[in-house]
Amino acid sequence: MRKMLVTIALAVIIIGSILNWNDTDPEVIPEETTPVTQHEQDATVQITFPADRYPETAQHIQNAIESGHPATCTIDRDGAENNRKLSLRGVETKKGYDRDEWPMAMCAEGGEGADIEYISPSDNRGAGSWVGNKLEEYPDGTLVEFIFE
Repeated sequence: MRKMLVTIALAVIIIGSILNWNDTDPEVIPEETTPVTQHEQDATVQITFPADRYPETAQHIQNAIESGHPATCTIDRDGAENNRKLSLRGVETKKGYDRDEWPMAMCAEGGEGADIEYISPSDNRGAGSWVGNKLEEYPDGTLVEFIFE
């Protein structure tokens, strides 16, 4: 009987290790995450874009919104690279200018059909950095509304 219990115990240990039942594995480090409540995900975040610092980008976004593009953006960082490829496909580069997109590539609404305008690199990159810093604390799926004063 004792031999049978030892055999069962060993079988459980072996099966447990195969199925990774050992949750005290020192190699596994849990990710630190900040829990986001459903209310936070459902709320629209409003940011006031500094049009005085980045006037070309501000004007482009406002023109794009007036022509029917959304004033809101759903954060989707994982989709940014593909959105950028889709939105800029067929839009030639122009020496001394960046191709600015609205909705931005980091928005789920971005990609094919985005409004593209040539603007100065300093304005475009400064605005992109500003937006990235402003939104870094928000998870993907957050809806952001851009306000201009």
